[in-house]
Parts: sequence; structure tokens; C-alpha cells
Amino acid sequence: MRQMSAEVHDWLAGRSSSADDWPVEALVAAKGDASVSVVLPAHNEAATVGVIVEMIRETLMRRHSLVDELVVVDSCSTDATAEVARAAGARVVHQHEVLTHLPTLMGKGEALWKGMSATSGDVVAFIDADLIGCPPTFITGLLGPLLMNPKIAYVKGFYRRALVHEGRTEPDGGGRVTELVARPLLNLYWPQLAGFVQPLAGEYAGRREVLEAVPFVAHYGIEIGLLIDLLELVGLDALAQVDLGYRQHRHQSNEALARMSAQIMLTAFTRLARQGIGEVPDSPLLMQFRQSAHGALRDVVTTEIGVPERPPLAKVRAFQ
Repeated sequence: MRQMSAEVHDWLAGRSSSADDWPVEALVAAKGDASVSVVLPAHNEAATVGVIVEMIRETLMRRHSLVDELVVVDSCSTDATAEVARAAGARVVHQHEVLTHLPTLMGKGEALWKGMSATSGDVVAFIDADLIGCPPTFITGLLGPLLMNPKIAYVKGFYRRALVHEGRTEPDGGGRVTELVARPLLNLYWPQLAGFVQPLAGEYAGRREVLEAVPFVAHYGIEIGLLIDLLELVGLDALAQVDLGYRQHRHQSNEALARMSAQIMLTAFTRLARQGIGEVPDSPLLMQFRQSAHGALRDVVTTEIGVPERPPLAKVRAFQ
């Protein structure tokens, strides 16, 4: 454990940076013949997706030729997400209209996997579409280590996340699932990954050949699954993290966070089982309780929390 802690400490010193360390002019110069794709998974994000698309197109595509391709994946939205994104200048693909010969899956990871398959950049960056205010440094920070250091294969963003509740603000109170679920799991079973400040952050980027070599969990286990699988594939020294500053987005209910937590735990248990540690439930269910409108009794809500996975995209392409 002492040796592992020293490894993580050395990694933190050598593979952590700030978005300000990567000025856009230097990245454009270092980019060379490489191409960059940005993918935004979006489910009912009409209120925020347009601003993000406009920023990327104006700053990183028109003013600076850093991003070559911008795709918004409409993940079964029921609002005007697709229309807003298209009006702002993004190419919009609908989740179920990509690789239509495959069985249908739902979830964020599915949108990311489909978005990656619908793009062609040598480097792919994923940005959540629910960000309230998304500066260019959210993109340039992720791309910096990849374009400036050929040894880096995958970059994870981290930031300060405030939690606003009933008029009170906790400056670093966001990321409850990270602190209560993901961080303990990683420290216990994958201590090499203990140095990641926010392992569940939705902003990250990687080299296509690496991202296409690992499976994508269809639901909210996608982030922790990628970290664990990429650690096994390329090793800790090929992973990096960048401080993106401050992130603001809408918060989910405790009930929704519980479902997310269960999917993250199941994703981790699946990877442990592949290593011969423990077993994965055949049909995992999560039972929750809501306040009933008919007195003191509570309504029971049962949710299937299975985490199906898409195989590595490179295998799918090879089969085709």
C-alpha cells in the first residue's frame, strides 16, 4: 500500500494540470494533421445545449481551427434539444439512428458510444450538454495533454462543483455520488485510480484508437467503467487529469442519484467479477420508496438497474 501511494503521488505531480496551462494557440500549432471531434450527449437539454454549441463553433472552429467536428447526440429527448442544437450549428444525430442493425439500448453511455461511431476525429472529446456556462477552456484543457504529449491516451476533467439547496450554497458540495460511492470503490479495489479528483466527471477526451478498444457501459456506469478498463489497457502513466475551474449544472434528486449509484456499483462489481472477485447479480433490482399521497404509507418503486455494455467499437467495425 505504501508503494502504491507513492505511485499515485508521483502520478498526481506529473499528470495533473490546469486548463490555463494549455493556451489555444499552442494547441493549434501542435495539432498538425490530427483531427478533433467533440461529442455532446444530450437528453432534454434544450435550455443549455445551444449556448455550448455556439461557443465551440465560434471560438474553437471559426476563430481557432482546433475542433474539426461537432456532433450532438439526441438521446431520446422529448423537448426541442435537437432543434436548438441544429439551429446553433451542430450536426445532430439521433441515438437510435446510428448503427441501426444493433439491438436498441438506452442511457448516457449508449449516446457516447453512438456519438463516437458517428465521428471520425483522431481525438474525441465528450462534453455534457447540461453545463450552465461552458468556457472554451473546458475543451482546450481536455485536449492540451493529448495534443502536446504523445504518451497521454486519455484525459479526465475535474472542477469545483457547488451544491445549492434551499437557498444555501456549499462551494464544494457537489459530486455526492463521487464521494459516497465511486471514491471508496476506487480506493479499495483500484488504488492506482485514487488520484482522480472527480472520476465521474462527464468531461473527458481520448485518442480514438484507445477509446475504440474498450467497452462502453450503456448507462451511468460509463465513467467509472472507462477509467478501470483504460487503466488495464494503457496503464496509469497514459492517463491524465486537468482542472477545468468551476462547473455549474442542475442537480438531480436523491432518488435519481441512488439509481446512478447502483449502476456505478454494478459496473465496478462486473469488473471485479472478471478478475475472479465476487459475482454479479443476474437481474439486479433497486427498491425505493416515495411519499404516498394517501396517508402515511409510502409507494414502492422498483427499477431495473442492469448495466448492459457495448463491445469495443473497433470489434464492431471489424465484424462489419
